[in-house]
Amino acid sequence: MKNKIPKVGDLRVWWIPQIPMDGFHIDISTIEEGVKIMNVLADYDKFQFDNNIKPDYCNAGGIERYDADNGDGENGWCSWYDEESGEDNPELYLEEKAEIARQLSCNQWKKLADGSVKL
Repeated sequence: MKNKIPKVGDLRVWWIPQIPMDGFHIDISTIEEGVKIMNVLADYDKFQFDNNIKPDYCNAGGIERYDADNGDGENGWCSWYDEESGEDNPELYLEEKAEIARQLSCNQWKKLADGSVKL
């Protein structure tokens, strides 16, 4: 979606299948979706290598968020990180979030549901 004008808070995956070539972007709705897409892309790159479709590969990717201040005082894309914890690895962030959810008691789930408590 190259014509989409990003809004603050929008997310996207960036992926370079073979460094130093140009990469591409995929708009995403959630960090979970982004991690899944990155894993699929990585698995596909490995599949191509394992099946002699390409002789080698050096890929890279990550998640970006569109922010009001990209460091230059302007709107722009920045590397994603969780603002509360500071975690910048989306897979670790999801693991930590899942662990917190596993530890919640039934009463805590009810408070989350009614909005009186937030993660």
